[in-house]
Amino acid sequence: MNSIQSQLDLTRRNFLRASSLAAGAMAFPSILHAQNKKDRIRIGLVGCGGRGTGAANDALTVDPNVQLVAVGDVFGEKVETAVSGLTAKYAGTPERVDVPKERQFTGLDAYKQVLASDIDCVLLATPPGFRPLHFAAAVEAGKHIFCEKPMATDAVGVRAVIEAARRAKEKKLSVTAGFCWRFDAARRDLFGRIHSGAIGEVRGLYHTYLGGSVKPMPALETRKEGVTDLEWQLRNWYNFTWLSGDGFVEQAVHSVDKMLWAMEDKPPLRCTATGGRQNPNPGGNTFDHIEVNFEWANGVRGVMAQRQISGCFNDNSDYITGATGIATSKWSLAQITGPNPWKAEGKHLGMYLQEHKDLYDSIRSGAAMNDGEWMCQSTLAGIMGRMAAYTGLEVTWEHMLKSQENIFPQNLKWDMELPVAAMASPGRTKLI
Repeated sequence: MNSIQSQLDLTRRNFLRASSLAAGAMAFPSILHAQNKKDRIRIGLVGCGGRGTGAANDALTVDPNVQLVAVGDVFGEKVETAVSGLTAKYAGTPERVDVPKERQFTGLDAYKQVLASDIDCVLLATPPGFRPLHFAAAVEAGKHIFCEKPMATDAVGVRAVIEAARRAKEKKLSVTAGFCWRFDAARRDLFGRIHSGAIGEVRGLYHTYLGGSVKPMPALETRKEGVTDLEWQLRNWYNFTWLSGDGFVEQAVHSVDKMLWAMEDKPPLRCTATGGRQNPNPGGNTFDHIEVNFEWANGVRGVMAQRQISGCFNDNSDYITGATGIATSKWSLAQITGPNPWKAEGKHLGMYLQEHKDLYDSIRSGAAMNDGEWMCQSTLAGIMGRMAAYTGLEVTWEHMLKSQENIFPQNLKWDMELPVAAMASPGRTKLI
């Protein structure tokens, strides 16, 4: 079972961080060469939070002939903040951010209006529960796509993205995933060396995503009168599994992706997990810690430890043990120890910028890139781990390929009743 394609036949980062990366890009003037006007790429943004605004800034920074022309978000204030911030940043070249009021869209259908605008490429950066819907619509509209990770919050959603990615390939549309570590020069070198045998056969993996609390849920009594169920959940999206996928899927999936990368994108055979909620989450239903134990068909096991509790030890690292050496990856370190020692050195274009450079280069060259298969596979492995933690059961890859779990509400309306699903209880929650 080497890939989702063979199984299915394919039928905080934020604006401030992005700005600092943009400044770093100035050390690489060769990538900022002037483009002819005919090479201009017009982009639209769907999802104007910190990640979406940061992605738009990355696009504008890395390519001087990219132009932002349309934006959309459920909330009008998010649109206003994104447009005003980017307009101010590019005040010296005002044509770069050309988003008049008539191309600033709000509401649940804002994505449709962005896609109907005269754009070549769309950046999808809403809460990931919306990704399958928005991704499929973008492919249908014939737009090139940058889509933030993860690709869905349930298995049904992942399969919808797989099918849409297949159609994108048929249409020769570029699809770039927001799994940013795959675009980091040092990590590309490190994993390339692993695949070339620098540490021998991979024998074990230990990956961590241990950090503080992320977007904590406010007390229920702070909910103002007149705020609907949907608005309340959207404003606190990280705390609801249908929107975020849980912290393991929304954030730690970066490390799950690196696990699969180390295993040459062979999916795990099965997994078990533990997890729960240590601190209160008033009105939310996500865990704040999950540890997943993956097993591959060749017997290799990998442990993925995730925690989002403040005041604890933090670590975001990858430790890959081979027959003859060890590969270690941290934020500022990539190295191999053993008979073939190596350590990444030198400056490179930041990974947040590189992912956009690769996308726009592919659009201009006509050689469409398509990350669809592996980005969906890594997302599905993350959901697999969450399901194992939520149920307390062993979950197999075969089950994930057929799982009917569909947690995204149907027929969303602003004033609908939207009760919050109970927090999972291992041993009681059913595996679907």
